[in-house]
Formats: sequence, C-alpha cells, structure tokens
Amino acid sequence: MPARPSCRRRRVRRFRPAVEGAFPLRILIVSDAWAPQVNGVVRTIQTVSKELGKLDHDVTVIGPDRFRTIPCPTYPEIRLALDAWWKLPPMLDAARAEAIHIATEGPLGMVARRYCLKRRLPFTTAYHTRFPEYVHARCRLPLAISYGVVRRFHASAERTMVATESLSRDLKARGFDHLVRWTRGVDIDLFKPGEKSFLEGPRPISLYCGRVAIEKNIQAFLKLDLPGTKYVVGDGPQLEQLRAEYPDVRFVGAKFGEDLARHYAAADVFVFPSLTDTFGLVLLEALASGVPVAAYPVTGPRDVLNGAPVGVLDKDLGAAVKQALRVDPDQCRDHALKFSWRQSAEQFLGNLAPLHAEAAGSLN
Repeated sequence: MPARPSCRRRRVRRFRPAVEGAFPLRILIVSDAWAPQVNGVVRTIQTVSKELGKLDHDVTVIGPDRFRTIPCPTYPEIRLALDAWWKLPPMLDAARAEAIHIATEGPLGMVARRYCLKRRLPFTTAYHTRFPEYVHARCRLPLAISYGVVRRFHASAERTMVATESLSRDLKARGFDHLVRWTRGVDIDLFKPGEKSFLEGPRPISLYCGRVAIEKNIQAFLKLDLPGTKYVVGDGPQLEQLRAEYPDVRFVGAKFGEDLARHYAAADVFVFPSLTDTFGLVLLEALASGVPVAAYPVTGPRDVLNGAPVGVLDKDLGAAVKQALRVDPDQCRDHALKFSWRQSAEQFLGNLAPLHAEAAGSLN
C-alpha cells in the first residue's frame, strides 16, 4: 500500500518572476473576508487584484460568496462557509493556479491550506488581522492558545506577508517565521482635501471611520471630553448599542466612494482608537485627505506615521487629539503620497511562491 503523502512543510523548486516585464501568472487568492464585507482586508485584496490585472496577471478570488454560509457568532456581518470542505477543492483544481495565496485563517483558508499540503504545493499566507486579540475580546480565550493555532496555520506557508516592520517583530517574538513585508497603499485621486462645510456641527470635528465593533476600542474615542463634534462613519455589531449610549455623537453609518471621501476631507482630526490593527488603511485615507491623525503609539499608527509630523501618538488619546489639531494639513497629504497601491501589488507579486513549472502543468 503506498505511503500517504506527508503534510509537513516541503520546499519545492519554483520560478520567481521579475515584477517589470514578468510573464503573466494565474494567481489564486482564497479569502474568508470578501464582499459584501467592508473592511481593510477586503479593500486590500480588491485593490491589489486590480493592480495585478493592470500588470497583465490573471487573478481569481475565491470568497464565501460562492458557498453556503452562516453568520459568525457575535459578528453576523462576517459569513463563514459551511460547505468548503467538499466544494472548495474542485474549485482549486479548476482554477489551474500558478501561484496560490491564502489570505485568511477561516474555513476557506483552512481547506485551501490542507489542499496545498496534501498535494505538496507551495503557497503564501498573510497576517491581516490579530484574530487572537479579537477572540480574546469576545470570549476571553487565552492568547497563548489562539496564537498557537494561528502560528501553526502559517507555519506551512513559504512566506507569510505582514504589513509593517513592528508587526513582524511582534510575530517573530511569538515564534512565527518566514515573514516578509507587504505594504499598503491609498487612492490619492479619491481621497484628497475638500470642502470642510460638508459636515455640520460645531468645530473642531473629530472623525472615526471603521467597523463599529468591540475590537476597535471605539469607546475610548466616544467617551473623550472633546470640544466640537464627534462623527462615526461605519457599521458593525456595536452600532445600535453605542448610538443609544452616546446620543451626542453623530453616527452616519457606512459610506463609500466619493461620499466617504467627502466625510474624511471635512474633518479636522481623525481619531484612531484601535490597539489591535495590523496597519489601518483608514489612516492613509485620512492623511491623503489632509486630515491629521490622533492615535495610540501602537502597531499600525506607529508604522504609518513613521515619525513624520502628520499626527500625534500618545497614551492619552484626548491629549493626542488636541495636539493633532495643530498639525499642517499639507504635510499630511505629502506623507500619504508616499504610499502607492502599485508598489503594494508589486511587493505582493514578488512575495508569491509560484508553482514549479511541471507542477503547474500537471494541474492544467
């Protein structure tokens, strides 16, 4: 009886395309986070996929929209695929991928990982979200347990992509390896300085934009005693509860496109209370809009600002808000111009682990 193939991580010889002038690749991305979800993971995958398409690469994204799903406990906006175990493998076969990237650690990610290990196919992963901290915030599961699960998930990847250097250091300290950088970008044509009178209320206007959920630590912003008006742009499981608790705060729901850009541009300061984000695309969107940032000195804000005088990081969030109001908006915009989605796509492409030519051919 033939021996079963080992699921142990196995390096295989593979080609590595140059970014400029690279021959087209069929790239498959598997993600439990996908439209209609609204979050940084989805926006990153959508935007980078478009940029890769402009570079003549063929990108397919398999998300939960193709499966029968149930709402995630405590977070119904996130849908979990129920039938991934038997439905996803044939999809992976049909994709005839030349490079496989697993974006998330959910049901689809787990099945895709098992598929690759069983067939000894190289793949990459990304550490987008601090799931251990998110789970801990909801059910108090010890971080050591959840980090052990997540670390094992990524251990079999050829590379695990992380957005910032400080996140890389933190994960290395927790036993993760083969970490590589994958930065983010911002649409500077959409997000730009604009008319301040778009938002009503006494000035200054302090704006939060993002999911309204416990892991975002949004109450640290809402309870601050600040002059002017507070706005919250976004949706999430805590929206109705917080709307009732803070009647003086203007909760306007989720916004998109030009409408979202106008909300950013009309603010005087962008407040980012999260302690767990791995990057924070909203920080770049605010800065591109000429709006300074007030945040805690943690991974994400610390890396995006990178010492530039475009915001204030302080353990006292209220003090950070008041000081950030004195920041030059032009410097904020100039700093955001350094971040490009094309650069992000090229970095992602260079991090991939394309299949060996014969292996790719065997799937075709």
